[in-house]
Amino acid sequence: MSTPAISVVIPCYNEQEVLPEFHARITAAMEGIGLPFELVYVNDGSRDGTLALMLQAQAGDPRVAVVNLSRNFGKEIALTAGLDHAACSEAVVVIDADLQDPPEVIPALVAAWRQGFDVAYAQRSVRHGESWLKRVTAAGFYRVMQRLGGRVQLPQDTGDFRLMSRRSLDALLQLREQHRFMKGLFAWVGFPSVAVPYDRAPRAAGTTKWNWWKLWNLSLEGITSFTVGPLKIASYLGLGIAFISAAYIVQLLLRTLLFGNPVAGYPSLMAAVLFLGGVQMMMLGIIGEYLGRVFNETKGRPLYIVERHIPSG
Repeated sequence: MSTPAISVVIPCYNEQEVLPEFHARITAAMEGIGLPFELVYVNDGSRDGTLALMLQAQAGDPRVAVVNLSRNFGKEIALTAGLDHAACSEAVVVIDADLQDPPEVIPALVAAWRQGFDVAYAQRSVRHGESWLKRVTAAGFYRVMQRLGGRVQLPQDTGDFRLMSRRSLDALLQLREQHRFMKGLFAWVGFPSVAVPYDRAPRAAGTTKWNWWKLWNLSLEGITSFTVGPLKIASYLGLGIAFISAAYIVQLLLRTLLFGNPVAGYPSLMAAVLFLGGVQMMMLGIIGEYLGRVFNETKGRPLYIVERHIPSG
């Protein structure tokens, strides 16, 4: 098989329920485009029959490649492994296997790329199958990132589902940091980009791997990876408390000179001590988050280890 013009990277973790339907739909969508392609399935340490289904698809279709990681490294790392092993000559598409991002949107991404855009990202206009709380918290996260991100602006309501040109992919693969927030890395490399709106569908089968705790940690990853805003907030908060404390001391001195020195109330003293102690612990936690990331980066470990790689063709 000749070098594929487009590689489709699909990170998977325990997706045996949905993988057969996904493979049928993604194959049909890519064949309709009319360009040579490959499907790069990345098994991120699945504990079900996901790998067996991948190998079965690869045995029946030379356009399928399989990258099996030695253990579960997380979606961001698995996505990076797939991008590293993409054999595309012109563009790469990133999509999840849960069918919330319909493969039928890919031709629209390809059309935007053919118009001259290096990045065509799918932007969710409707989010079916998600609770109002998740929609509200997601919107809040994007607003926070847009305010704190500085020069890196994260597109609203945009996930990993996108198409990237070869040169934008090559730029992205130069970024080898351990703590990877791929949505931010996609935005960081820049290049001419365009949004392609689509309706996000409910998960076709199986269960989501993103509970609230994982989403919270991903939010922290994104904020601490792309901005030092929390450190600045901690500094300004400390400065503000220092000014309030100085004003309180001045008020206390004046009151003592004018009216004497009554015994201070115990509840107010405890409230002040607990408040300042909580602020100090919060600031130490913020510093610790950044320090932990520095520690992980200095170890210089590889991002992932491949147990086996079966290329397409």
